[in-house]
Amino acid sequence: MEKVICLLIAAAALIWAAGAVMPVEFTQAVNNGHQKDSLRVMNYDSGASLIEEYSNVERLERETQVRTGAYGPSSSASSGGGLEASINSNVIGTAHIGWQSYDPVPDSKGRHQLLGRSVEDLTGVFSIEKFISLWSNSSPGEISVDWLPCC
Repeated sequence: MEKVICLLIAAAALIWAAGAVMPVEFTQAVNNGHQKDSLRVMNYDSGASLIEEYSNVERLERETQVRTGAYGPSSSASSGGGLEASINSNVIGTAHIGWQSYDPVPDSKGRHQLLGRSVEDLTGVFSIEKFISLWSNSSPGEISVDWLPCC
């Protein structure tokens, strides 16, 4: 008789648990997969790096083109090189876009001098259109980017 009562109690508990409603906070935490999309590119020969990272994404439409390598008549590292990135994204979530350029030749203490750096953090609903061009062995004014405004 005790076994039957225990089985009935267990069955009642299972039926009650199946009908129970979880708190809203718990449901949101379980359903939020913290989706993340990340791109990291580094050209050691020219001393250029790029990061494009999206997190807590509800919606992401992304088109990114990255070109890196040695540019010029010969494809050796001594001829220079660089990193070019074209980013076009529509996002609901959080974005982190950054780049840095450093001297690929270390100084006497073995450190690489930082030449330039940019970091951009965004949260919300936004659109990104960005072109990044990092070249080694270039001089100021050598690179020109023309923008055509939209109608």
